[in-house]
Amino acid sequence: MGNSSTVNFFFIASVISYLLLSHGHLAKAVTTVGGKEQWQLLLKNTGVIAMHMALSHDNTVIMFDQTDKGPTRYKISSKECTNSSCYAHSVEYNIRSNTIRPLHINSNTWYSSGSLNSNGTLVQTGGFGLGSRRIHHFEPCVEGHCDWKQGSKLLSAHRWYASNLRLPENDRIIVVGGRGVFSYEFVPKRAPQETSFELPFLHRTLDKNGEENNLYPFVHLSSDGNLFIFANRDSILFNYKRNLVVKSFPRIPGRGSRSYPSSGSSVILPLHHKDGFKKVEVLICGGSAPGAFSAAQHGIYLQGTSTCGRMVITGPIHMWKMERMPGPRLMNDMIIIPNGDILIINGAQNGSAGSNCASNPSYNPYLYKPKKPLGKRFQVLKATKIARLHHSSALLLPDGRVLIAGSNPNNNYTLRNVPHPTELRLQAFIPGHMNKAFGDRRPQNVSIYTTTNEVSAGYGKEFTVKFLLEKKELHHLKEQVSFTAYAPPFTTHSISMNQRLLVLKCNNIVRSEDGAITALVEAPPSQKVAPSGFYMLSVVNNGIPSTSVWIKFTEK
Repeated sequence: MGNSSTVNFFFIASVISYLLLSHGHLAKAVTTVGGKEQWQLLLKNTGVIAMHMALSHDNTVIMFDQTDKGPTRYKISSKECTNSSCYAHSVEYNIRSNTIRPLHINSNTWYSSGSLNSNGTLVQTGGFGLGSRRIHHFEPCVEGHCDWKQGSKLLSAHRWYASNLRLPENDRIIVVGGRGVFSYEFVPKRAPQETSFELPFLHRTLDKNGEENNLYPFVHLSSDGNLFIFANRDSILFNYKRNLVVKSFPRIPGRGSRSYPSSGSSVILPLHHKDGFKKVEVLICGGSAPGAFSAAQHGIYLQGTSTCGRMVITGPIHMWKMERMPGPRLMNDMIIIPNGDILIINGAQNGSAGSNCASNPSYNPYLYKPKKPLGKRFQVLKATKIARLHHSSALLLPDGRVLIAGSNPNNNYTLRNVPHPTELRLQAFIPGHMNKAFGDRRPQNVSIYTTTNEVSAGYGKEFTVKFLLEKKELHHLKEQVSFTAYAPPFTTHSISMNQRLLVLKCNNIVRSEDGAITALVEAPPSQKVAPSGFYMLSVVNNGIPSTSVWIKFTEK
């Protein structure tokens, strides 16, 4: 796990590298093709480790690291100095121009959490030291001059390694757990004198042998408005309004833990209009062996787990259904693709999360197809050549690519003479369905029309989607075409907080004489199903998704 040792190593980057970064010059992306999938090198140096990432509806990506590890590789001061204040610790990546610009964040955001609120503002909570009670806001802007703002109010408790989830009410966020903190709290508070609330479940799931294994708990919003909270190997359904455990679920089978520092990952599988979005099923994959973190302190890297567990958390019957990945994995990210498949990417095969605690990087992503029969759901994809270990992240982009950044298992920025140097290269993984061979099946020119001035739709209301398909693909439109809405997450330490995918109801679809296809699509029914805010809407034709366009779901 992380520590706060001072920096005793400083690598002087070349003058050319600094000039390219500080002036935001366009970098040429290099694409590696293999099979149907592709790997694309976007930038050789982001300047800052992407320990935390979030996508804005202005099609930029906010990345930030921590402030107490000395110089990053993005100098923002012309002064002759080496202290932390002379360097950026956060950057904004512009997807279209493939450039970055520096941002200024004041307190230490190491091991923090975050959520996007309904207007697209990124709300960051907690961190380390003086930053552990801080709240920062980043409101994206088209002009590119916006920056972080530090809030005047503090969290009630020190939130280091906490998780974050936006609730289906009034842009309120719940912050759960943290190191040595067994409680939750709300941002903003529900009442002026409100503090935090004890959550005994977090006490019960703490491994008291120094492993902990209940940090960064998995938190998902169920469509009934309750929260699924998973820590270590156990989970509950929690009514946050009444501070009440509604039910305790069975322990996930197998040895070892799934929560930090064992660091598996979790998603809720796509929610579907056919059952009224009522069925909610959780998928958890990866994790570490018992004692893995302690063993790693002595240079012994135990093999991680190769299992995944699925469980329906709604209804009366709850049972984990276990299956095996193609290999062991931990510190993996899980990204929901617009067609409903799950991409498992990044991580290692041995050890645990923490500084220099893992070995044997997982270079091959896995594709998990949840609708396939058991035993046929996993597919091994083309390998990258770049190790993505501790402090790496992954994020779905509107064009369908998956942005891959970060990795720093070292105690500071260390670019040489270590097994796994600090990684500042920025990549995109291009899924196989984006291959040109599927171009004739891909919906094109997607646009959304609503009754408001902005592209937004009220809950349960219809909105119009227009797009194009080649004629030979026009067989049974209503059966072959679906519409999905994706909530962009805040991603850090193998958790994509607030990530969810909805399969929306299409009430009518027709093709006009000019070849355009027009569909009447129905927005989700409530905030419990889809908290208000910006979503990426995709048209999916027989498993091939379009480029996503933004839509806002709102009460109005």
